[in-house]
Amino acid sequence: MKKQHKTYLLLALVLLVWGMIGYKFVNAINPSTNIPQLVDSSEKFVPKIIKERESFSIVADYRDPFLGTIKKPKSGIRKTAVKPVKKEVPKRNVTYTGFITDKGNNQKIFFVTIDGQQQMMSLNDTYQEVKLVQGTKNYIKVVYKGISEKISLIQ
Repeated sequence: MKKQHKTYLLLALVLLVWGMIGYKFVNAINPSTNIPQLVDSSEKFVPKIIKERESFSIVADYRDPFLGTIKKPKSGIRKTAVKPVKKEVPKRNVTYTGFITDKGNNQKIFFVTIDGQQQMMSLNDTYQEVKLVQGTKNYIKVVYKGISEKISLIQ
């Protein structure tokens, strides 16, 4: 073949390749008017039934590769007893600041400060759920929600 024949053959091949590329480009930009019609399917959707997987457990009763020992299973299951938690009653701030007596009928009146409020109380009086049960010149005994407490005189 002569040099010119090879050039013409290669030119035809290049034009053919560029023509195919141009044809695909034009078809992508300007699609044809033949739009396929949507097919009306009378079939109903039936979901696939999912089977439940089988459960398994791994028993690791082989030799430990690092220590060289076989792990022994624990003998028996030990249940720890749950200890009931006692609900602590919030403690009141009760202080005994003094007392006075009436010489005529021997009635004692005690000065008791409960949560910052000073009260004059005699035996078996109650204020804010604090009951004065017993009292002397040195101490008083109060009961708050079933808890008995002995309080000394503040000097």
